[in-house]
Amino acid sequence: MGVVYHANYLVWMEVGRTDYGKSDGFFYTDLEKDGIVMAVVEASVRYGQAARYDDEVTIRTRVAEATQRTITFAYEMLCGDRKLATGTTKHLFCALSADKRELRPSRLPEKYRGYFGIR
Repeated sequence: MGVVYHANYLVWMEVGRTDYGKSDGFFYTDLEKDGIVMAVVEASVRYGQAARYDDEVTIRTRVAEATQRTITFAYEMLCGDRKLATGTTKHLFCALSADKRELRPSRLPEKYRGYFGIR
C-alpha cells in the first residue's frame, strides 16, 4: 500500500518522549537506576494523513498534564506542513521491586519533578 503501518506511530511517540527528556537533560535510564519506571496506562492516536515509507517525520512532544503520580504527553507527527497524526500517552510512575518483577504505584522522586513542570 505504500503507507506506514499504523502501530509505528506509537513507536514514534516513544521516540518523541525519549528525545523530549534528553533535550532537557533528563535520561530515562537515570530514573530506572533509582527504581522508578513510567508504565503506560493509556495511549491514543488520531490519524490524519498517511505517512509514506520515505517521509521524514517530525515528532513534536509536550507535557500535557503532570502530577507526582502520573504524566500525560501529547504528540504531533508531521511531514513538512502535513499533519500525519496526533496522540497522547498517560503514564503512571511505578517503583520496581528489587527483583524487578513487580511494580507498585509511586510518586516521582523530587529530583526529577522539575523536568516535567511538577512542583
